Amino acid sequence: MPRIPAAQRRSDFIKAAVEVIATYGIEGATTRRIAEEAKANLAMLHYCYDSKEDLFGDVYEFVASRYRSILADDDSHGDVQETARRLLRGVMECYLESISFTAATVELISWARRQHGDRGIAVYDKALETVRVRLGEAGAIEPEVIDEIAFVIAALADGFAANWLTYGDRTAALGQMEIATSVLDSWLAARLGSAPVAS
Repeated sequence: MPRIPAAQRRSDFIKAAVEVIATYGIEGATTRRIAEEAKANLAMLHYCYDSKEDLFGDVYEFVASRYRSILADDDSHGDVQETARRLLRGVMECYLESISFTAATVELISWARRQHGDRGIAVYDKALETVRVRLGEAGAIEPEVIDEIAFVIAALADGFAANWLTYGDRTAALGQMEIATSVLDSWLAARLGSAPVAS
């Protein structure tokens, strides 16, 4: 059997941890369960990670980087409304892609907030900053209006995630994506009609 490099094993353990955290929560995500999910022995997990805390740190970074890539990698151009709409849909599509990722994200943010205080806020802060930058690139509007739009996107995406986690109904979730997008469109039309333009 060919030897699997440690970097590949770490990636396997991170993906396995997402599944285990989604199923059992942080407290139930034992190293034994994670190793079993990764189809590896426990000794290999302990070879790759000094502690479960280290592994969870990498899983947390995986989640954070997934958000950053969704928000930053969209290189299509549009006005503020179109950019805001694409950002919201990108996050909702990411959630819809994997209910395990959605569940693990919620668990990990709560865990990081309890264990590391500000680190639990970091995923939100980084995601919101990326949204602000993208919106600022799309049009000249005041920073406080950009902050409001970023908040509305986050609130709609979080509500969508909670509903998707609760019911797990993909067909309903697709319809709810359209509702969330139309709510954003209506709010943007009302807000930007009176929004000051940045000078």
